[in-house]
Amino acid sequence: MVKNEISEAQARLEINKMLEEAGWILTGDKANVLVETSTKVKAGDTDSNGMLDYLLLDSKGHPLCVLEAKKPSINPLSAKEQARRYAASQNIRLVILSNGETSYVWDIEMGNPQQIFKMPTQEALEGRANFKTDKHAMNSEKIIPEYVALTQNAKILEEPDYKNPNTKNTYLFNNGYRVMRDYQVKAVQAVQNAAANGQDRFLIEMATGLGKTLTAAAIMKMFLRTGNAHRILFLVDRIELERQAFKDLNKYLSNDYIVKIYKQNKKDWRSSSILISTIQSLMVGDRYRDFAPTDFDFIISDEAHRSLGGDSRAVFEYFTGYKLGLTATPKDYLKNVDIEKLNNQDPKALERRILLSTYETFGCKSGDPTYRYSLVDGVNGGYLIAPKVLDIKTGITTQLLSEQGYKAVGMNDEGEEAEAVVFAKDFEKTYFNDNTNMAMCQCFMENAAVDPISGEIGKTLIFARSRKHAAKLTQILNELGMAKYPGKYNSDFAMQITSDVQNAQDYTTYFSENNLSGTTRFLEGYKSCKTRVCITVGMMTTGYDCPDLLNVVFMRPVFSPTEFVQMKGRGTRKHTFKYVDIDKNETSIDKEKFVLFDFFENCKFFDNKFDYDAELDLPQGPALVKNPLPPTTVKQAASTQDETPDKVVSTETGNPINKVDTEMWSSIVKDNDLSNAVDEENWDLAINLFKERHENKPSEFWTIEKFKSIFKLDRRPTRREILERLFKEIEIPKKAEKIKAEEDKIILAFGVQPELQRIVRSFVSLYIGDNIFREIIQKKEFPRLETDYTGIFSVADYKALGDLKNALPEYILDNINLNDYMG
Repeated sequence: MVKNEISEAQARLEINKMLEEAGWILTGDKANVLVETSTKVKAGDTDSNGMLDYLLLDSKGHPLCVLEAKKPSINPLSAKEQARRYAASQNIRLVILSNGETSYVWDIEMGNPQQIFKMPTQEALEGRANFKTDKHAMNSEKIIPEYVALTQNAKILEEPDYKNPNTKNTYLFNNGYRVMRDYQVKAVQAVQNAAANGQDRFLIEMATGLGKTLTAAAIMKMFLRTGNAHRILFLVDRIELERQAFKDLNKYLSNDYIVKIYKQNKKDWRSSSILISTIQSLMVGDRYRDFAPTDFDFIISDEAHRSLGGDSRAVFEYFTGYKLGLTATPKDYLKNVDIEKLNNQDPKALERRILLSTYETFGCKSGDPTYRYSLVDGVNGGYLIAPKVLDIKTGITTQLLSEQGYKAVGMNDEGEEAEAVVFAKDFEKTYFNDNTNMAMCQCFMENAAVDPISGEIGKTLIFARSRKHAAKLTQILNELGMAKYPGKYNSDFAMQITSDVQNAQDYTTYFSENNLSGTTRFLEGYKSCKTRVCITVGMMTTGYDCPDLLNVVFMRPVFSPTEFVQMKGRGTRKHTFKYVDIDKNETSIDKEKFVLFDFFENCKFFDNKFDYDAELDLPQGPALVKNPLPPTTVKQAASTQDETPDKVVSTETGNPINKVDTEMWSSIVKDNDLSNAVDEENWDLAINLFKERHENKPSEFWTIEKFKSIFKLDRRPTRREILERLFKEIEIPKKAEKIKAEEDKIILAFGVQPELQRIVRSFVSLYIGDNIFREIIQKKEFPRLETDYTGIFSVADYKALGDLKNALPEYILDNINLNDYMG
């Protein structure tokens, strides 16, 4: 009995602490929390006495929220019905259930209790209490194709040019008005019906290129207009998607609603109706906890499966309110995965779990989303372009993709015949040699779709295995391009666009806007870029819009169904190629197909009923036949034991890796799920796996500090840097090297003139790497610069920065994790 009392007392202490941190006052004249308050509750037909653990009051001293406390050993949800009766006795709708370790907030009129990770403020609870959902208004809202366009122009239905079928499309295009297609209207109506029936979670599955953002805009308007939301949080997972979402939503809805990007409006975000943020911005330093869980009535996650991995899921689930997930990845792509077979040799198992979790998270446990419109639906409806798929037979690659791996016979380091089973994660080291790369590139050059106007090779996106692989392919293709088209290119036929290439993000925009490396030399005045081929690994898989793309090339195996759908979807958008010659004659040709080169049977794996348009044989280079087991293979082939050679030589760098190093972190590098996530550059997933399975575990006790010591670094490495070092042998940059890279990026981002670059570099370097300097700037104690930084950075230098005095610190704090530069 005493033990239980102490346990409950400990829970109360923790709850008190959480309330005080949220600004609640528990004692004194200004107290707004009543503790141990008696109340009358209904028990059947009679009243009985009850005791409220906590009663939170509003700013006028009226009952606002009942908080029911339990001891840590009891699930707080067990007190749900008891708390409901207590709330009814106070004629209020808000309840908090907590045992000091786990807490839930419950709006009885809104649905189910939702877990929270800090107590809401009085202001947040008052906002929730004053917010009344209106299911009748939701149900009666009329959704028509012009629903969003009416916000852009309230009189659009009366406009003569819109009513005239002959001028309608031109009118819409010239004014930037967006009218929804029939399937988009149905998607909005599906959410409308689900919400009217009491559901608070929804999932829309819509193929890439079908207009998820416009659909989401209509849903946002519906919730805001009917009073079922007063503020919406729109989460994306990449900076470029954040910018694109703001551009689109502002264009669609700004006449009626205020759209803002969080990191640009941290001080006045409350004035927004729709707040857009990358999920990473809210994860850094747990910034999402700066909000109250009730600050948003509706949370929308673009590419929803990405919001459910690791720490990002905590951000998503932190907020209460309605939840909508948008995804292009159908659950049907899991059909080739054995649901019961979850072993370390199944690289798709973790992805399967994430996808299934996506459906369950959004209330679709049956696997049926709230609304679905697939790629096939889009093609049949005339909204998307179907691929012409070329299945390029490579002999061994097909077997390699099987879950059993590929059994190869070759020579080991000692010159003895050996046998090995090589899985896909080893493919790059073993088989991506010069002969294979050349054969794939030649096959592409001979079979690529050409631009219907200029006759040159059509714009192309190639997905490589790694950044090193992308660099090799770029070199080969530039040589082939210059040989095939003399005088047309100067090593700019192909360009590598990966995360280690400076200005890579800008290059993706230049490519879609047709000015990458300038314009084509094939036809004067034709709007198409000189560079024809972009080679990437993962940068251009999501949210990248390049409708005149004519070739998509898989030069690597893909194990992630979500990644496969996104990569394939880059080519599905419709486009009309146009050219006006010197005599003003216009030529217009519609894009009818795009060519999808599949060197690794990715389509066959994910679309097992897919009919290939053609099958081509890829010539096998001599290295594939004579030496399928080069010395990069980690296991000695003939041995069935788990033995590691004394050293493994990387053909990429020629640098030996000591056996002791390999064995030291063997548990990490042998983690297949982790290895696949790193290979696919799915860093959210990889970092989460590393943290969950290997970091600070008693059996291994890997820490950031330990890796810092092992690699002899002068700063704390990031988890991504550690994984790139272990799996890709990429050296971790020292502090000065990393800061120099940030300096270069900032010089480019702000367009700093040459005469100011020295001062900007000094400021950036000091602000990132020197706590004292940063403190001086933040506290505006500028005279200290003359004493503490004599000859390094002066007050005159600071004044010379001009407008950059405020812009640089803000940029650094928003975009750079200063913990990465700690000693």
